[in-house]
Amino acid sequence: MASTCPSEAGPRATQILRCHDGLIIVAEDGARFTLQGHDGSATSVDLQSKALLLDAPKQPGKNRFRVNTPQAIAAVRGTKWAVDVQEARTSVLVLQGRVAVRRPRGGNQVVLGPGEGVDVDPGNEPLAVKRWGQARVDALLARLGQ
Repeated sequence: MASTCPSEAGPRATQILRCHDGLIIVAEDGARFTLQGHDGSATSVDLQSKALLLDAPKQPGKNRFRVNTPQAIAAVRGTKWAVDVQEARTSVLVLQGRVAVRRPRGGNQVVLGPGEGVDVDPGNEPLAVKRWGQARVDALLARLGQ
C-alpha cells in the first residue's frame, strides 16, 4: 500500500498520506494504524490508538472506505471526518458529508451528518448521536494540525 499512499510530514508532527484514489489521511503524532487495500486502492484502515482525520471522496458502486477500531466501525459515504481511539472508547466526528457508525459485533447503526459525533464504548447501550461543542471539535482538530 505504501506506493499508493505516499507519506509526508504535516503540521504539528502529523503525518499525511495522499492516496492515488483521492483519499487523504492525516494521522496524529504517534497514531497506530494499518492501511488495508487491494488492487492498488485503499479500502480501510485499522486504527489502534490516537486520531485520524480522513477526507474520502465518494467511491464508485457500493465500495465504502472504513475505519475499524476496537470499539467501532465507521464507513464513509463520501466525506471528511475524524476518528479518535482512546483506551476504552472510540469517538467519531463528521465535518462534511455522512458517516455510518456501528460496533464491530453489530447492534444499532447511526448515521452522522456535519457537526455530529458519537462516542462508542464496549457496552451494549444504543449509540447516541450528539452535536459536539466547539471546544471539543477544536481540541480534536488541533491534535491533527487543523
